[in-house]
Amino acid sequence: MEIVGAMRRNAPVSRIAIAWLCSVFLAVLLVFPGSRADAASAVEIDAKVNDLLTRFYKDVGSAKELSTKAKGVLTFPSVIKAGFGIGGEFGEGALRINDKTAEYYSTVAASIGFQFGVQSRAVILMFMTDDALTRFRSSDGWEVGVDASVALVTIGAGGTIDTTNIQDPVIGFIFGEKGLMYNLSLEGSKMTKLDKK
Repeated sequence: MEIVGAMRRNAPVSRIAIAWLCSVFLAVLLVFPGSRADAASAVEIDAKVNDLLTRFYKDVGSAKELSTKAKGVLTFPSVIKAGFGIGGEFGEGALRINDKTAEYYSTVAASIGFQFGVQSRAVILMFMTDDALTRFRSSDGWEVGVDASVALVTIGAGGTIDTTNIQDPVIGFIFGEKGLMYNLSLEGSKMTKLDKK
């Protein structure tokens, strides 16, 4: 009888422990995807990159002009973030040089703190110098905040980018469901080259 009473008193803790373990498992799957069965093909990634860049050029004034100045444009059309206390995020994208896909990359990140649920965002990074692009391509896993800083660009009056004042070697844009987002960070995101055919 005493054992049954003890089990009932500990039941809420058990549910919390199970929820916590499930969130850890989800975070591990997102952060260490390995050979994910749902990984996108090169054709699928390119189609999603095309859609995102078309929307980006349409919605953000001077974006096309800025991208022509860039030495390379890395685009992640869908970065999924999920968590319950411990979270992770994962996405796949393409690096374009002279408007042609040169390589495919994944992005992963892990975080601890107050978080719950699933979110999706799109990320565009522009490498504005040859040196920044070369360092990125030659790295074995490039991490924002460690290997380089990324300056997130804000949009000025009239929805345009002031391309004359951008001096940073790597700049970034983050898009949510409602458009360009300003108050997020890419710090800790790690990009790794993928072998896509």
